[in-house]
Amino acid sequence: MNITTVGIDLAKNVFSVHGVDAQGKVTLKKTVSRGKLLECFAKLPPCVIGMEACTGAHHWARGLRELGHDARIIAPRFVIPYRKSGKNDGNDAEAICEATSRPAMRFVPVKSSEQQAILCLHRIRQGLVAERTAQINQIRGLMAEFGLIMPKGR
Repeated sequence: MNITTVGIDLAKNVFSVHGVDAQGKVTLKKTVSRGKLLECFAKLPPCVIGMEACTGAHHWARGLRELGHDARIIAPRFVIPYRKSGKNDGNDAEAICEATSRPAMRFVPVKSSEQQAILCLHRIRQGLVAERTAQINQIRGLMAEFGLIMPKGR
């Protein structure tokens, strides 16, 4: 098997994998469980691997890069035009593979664990601020029902 480009459709438990050689001939088409994904790619020679930007994409890209592959993440909107027929895991993997092979394709930079941890903290804080604001507005509205008007701000 001389695989040059692979597309992976990431899911919760089972991933669809679609690989082609340098001429674009399909050489790999299978479904792999979550626990066997890295094991499957450890057996392959280094190749370009594409996946859609979704939950877990950065984790899998880091793991595949550790195995020597060139893992790339694509925004889902760039994959849609390459889907040949109905939306299912196999067709998505094929479309991802096709999109990955395009020379002018734009990819999402793979984030390190540290970068993701910082982003998580920012998202959690943003959520807490939004919840606090909603709570303040709710209290302000309920107090207005009793004729008590509060000034703007916390």
